[in-house]
Amino acid sequence: MPTLGPVARLAPKPMRFVLNWGRRYSLWVFNFGLACCAIEFIATSTSRHDFIRFGVIPFANGPRQADLMIVSGTVTDKMAPAVKRLYEQMPDPKYVISFGACSNTGGPYWDSYCVTNGVDQIVPVDVYVPGCPPRPEALLYGIMKLQEKIAGEKLGDRYDWSRARSSEEA
Repeated sequence: MPTLGPVARLAPKPMRFVLNWGRRYSLWVFNFGLACCAIEFIATSTSRHDFIRFGVIPFANGPRQADLMIVSGTVTDKMAPAVKRLYEQMPDPKYVISFGACSNTGGPYWDSYCVTNGVDQIVPVDVYVPGCPPRPEALLYGIMKLQEKIAGEKLGDRYDWSRARSSEEA
């Protein structure tokens, strides 16, 4: 796959549209549920809200099969290395949704000695979903915003071709 790097800028616009369409509507979710927001995530996957109709498969077998990590709940300093390790195990391109006030900023526990003030201090976040607890409709809206972001991407924006080339040469 790294051989497409220099050619990616020459890919015709319809081809980029097809590739982005495929990535946009086949997101496998790795749920990292840490607190009460995880219950709202589960509610989003039930028949009432059913985010499978948006092309989002709710439960990947593990981080190596996932495209999207949804971090929901309070991230403590003790849990932060595990979040980072699992994020690094996900294949590129990978996306992160921060779901809930605790995941976004630490929530009501922001001034605690053991709470990380936002998951964005550990991994890069693509979409923030606010609320305490956030509603399932808010997660659906966040997923649609992520899909819009994916639709507008260029191939080189999500793949780090220089890193792939340096690992080939080594």
